[in-house]
Amino acid sequence: MPFMKGKAPVRRTLKYLEAGKLVLKNEIKVFTVNYNVHGAHHQGTKEFVFWYLPQIQYKNPNVQVATFKNMTPSPFIRCFYETGKQMLIDCDNKSKEDIHEHLLKIIGKTRETLEAEAIAREKKDNPANFGRGCDRHCICEIPGQIPCPEIVPLPNHMRGKFIYAKD
Repeated sequence: MPFMKGKAPVRRTLKYLEAGKLVLKNEIKVFTVNYNVHGAHHQGTKEFVFWYLPQIQYKNPNVQVATFKNMTPSPFIRCFYETGKQMLIDCDNKSKEDIHEHLLKIIGKTRETLEAEAIAREKKDNPANFGRGCDRHCICEIPGQIPCPEIVPLPNHMRGKFIYAKD
């Protein structure tokens, strides 16, 4: 399998990508990471990009994610909002876990918001759905179906007690 080659091929598996926790807020449109390849105080940001950036890209398909290497003396993350404002997050001498936890608190969606969005995604307005909480309470309300047995009794050949009584 060609995708299982290279450094840490687990990063390219679907299970690993879906395990990401950082879902950015809807207002964020661009997410940039600035760091150097060499230097001890850039090590945490370098590891953050290696391990967490693929998950962030997978979980946020509408956000442009860019990395800038060897262009800054100190590592930082910059987020651009749709209103034109920016947020700078300092990553100097922080570990990859510290950076990830800080981003979860500052620019990530809360657990309650994610649960509410998951529930909204599950409930779809499908005309085939019927029952409590849907547009129709019974399938008999759909044109072309058998009338409700409450109102019009079913023919005897469709009722179990007449079918099994013959045996």
